[in-house]
Amino acid sequence: MRFRCSTAYNNRTYRNGQAGSIYKQYAPLVNVCKAPGEWQSYDIIYTAPRFNNDGTYFTRPAITILQNGVLIQNHVELRGPTQYIGIPEYFVEKHGAASIVLQDHGNPVSFRNIWIRKL
Repeated sequence: MRFRCSTAYNNRTYRNGQAGSIYKQYAPLVNVCKAPGEWQSYDIIYTAPRFNNDGTYFTRPAITILQNGVLIQNHVELRGPTQYIGIPEYFVEKHGAASIVLQDHGNPVSFRNIWIRKL
């Protein structure tokens, strides 16, 4: 996912790199970035994949995102990781919990009030 509001503020929505996009998969439904320097808020609801007994997908992973209180991704199925190069594609492999990575693309950034809850 991309959350670069400094370049997205007051710009039209575009597919790759827009704040709130699922890189190479889904543009946000709307650009609701606040001005650079203002705090942005994100509520991210991740629905983990479910697997059949043979390890194939029963349901694919999905994500819903609210940015600054506005729905920008509505339960979209993830086709793969958000890599810079290549086509996003998961190779089905039954797994447990994964990690979360926060990145900054070299711009000044701060994070606060990060909560992770299992629903």
